[in-house]
Amino acid sequence: MAPETETDAAPNAAADDAEASSSDAAFGDESSAAQRTAVGVKLGSTRTVLSMGRDEERRVVKTLTCLATYEDALTGDERVLYGETAAAEYPDRVQYMLRSGLPEDDERAELTERFFAELLRSESVPEDSGVVYAIPTIDNEPGLENLGAVVEDSEIGSEGVRSYPESLCGAIPAMGDGLEAINDIFVSINLGSTNLEACAYRRGEQLAPWATGAVTGVGVDRAITGYVEEETQRRVTVDQQTAREYKEQHADFVDYEPFTDIVQQPGGGSHEFTIEWAVMDAVDEFVDAAVEAVADDFLPGVAQEHVRVYRRALDRPIVLTGGMACIPGLVEEFETRLSETLDREVTCVAPDDPELAAAEGAQRIAERLLEN
Repeated sequence: MAPETETDAAPNAAADDAEASSSDAAFGDESSAAQRTAVGVKLGSTRTVLSMGRDEERRVVKTLTCLATYEDALTGDERVLYGETAAAEYPDRVQYMLRSGLPEDDERAELTERFFAELLRSESVPEDSGVVYAIPTIDNEPGLENLGAVVEDSEIGSEGVRSYPESLCGAIPAMGDGLEAINDIFVSINLGSTNLEACAYRRGEQLAPWATGAVTGVGVDRAITGYVEEETQRRVTVDQQTAREYKEQHADFVDYEPFTDIVQQPGGGSHEFTIEWAVMDAVDEFVDAAVEAVADDFLPGVAQEHVRVYRRALDRPIVLTGGMACIPGLVEEFETRLSETLDREVTCVAPDDPELAAAEGAQRIAERLLEN
């Protein structure tokens, strides 16, 4: 699990504390907070989100976490494309550098640095900013250090840079318009692309952080590719990116409708096919597996180490974040199945847009730090 460090302290406590971590020795100096930009960052395995500005001027940027390089036809210089443009124009050599959730080695760290620098330049993110970035709950110290270096060594964050757990940042928009989550006791579960993460929080303090790579959104994508092939009697094979698009565009526990698509045949011509069950079977299995992992592995650990917090947390809404929580009806399905598994009624909630929540929560923390 990610070690608890000074950068993981609750923002209200951190704001009152005169000491700061090594990466934010000047978080909020003598200049007016109104002149500085609060920036929240979530570098995700599939998408990266930036949230910046204040109130009605807040701006959100969402893009695929990938890049591609090409040679300028006139000058011969190497050019960089990122996000959806890179994936669409150079599908043969686009690189997703955070497939495991973190830049695990020097090569991936360098690619992530190039991607992040290009994104910041393209979106004109101001250097005069206080930055908070969300970090996953993964026991991978080199990867976490590389992620920190990418953000902390970038051109933004002259007013300071701090990191907070992704499951905490993502829960903040689900629990109020401010930082109410920081002063509450609750459980947060992040249904991410590369990890299923969970943590109990007591007034901003991490308790029993837990993660598994066995139940993931990427696993759903892989299952969809196999089920599409099975449902079409092996007439159709889709790649993992197409499977992810099927999931994001069509998965729906409330009002699912079969859909059609067309593929080009190797010998010429096209083939139209209809998907009846492949997508929803894969998503349904994900919910069952996630509930089982939370009920059998995560919650017993919380109960054993922090029994009173466990009892209070289950009387409060459990917050679901991450890309899989965007699927219509999934939160309610998770709630129903977890209640049945635990043989007690539990309530689950999610932010309005779970995919953007971690960056938005990080930005709110950055605003508070700048104000203080």
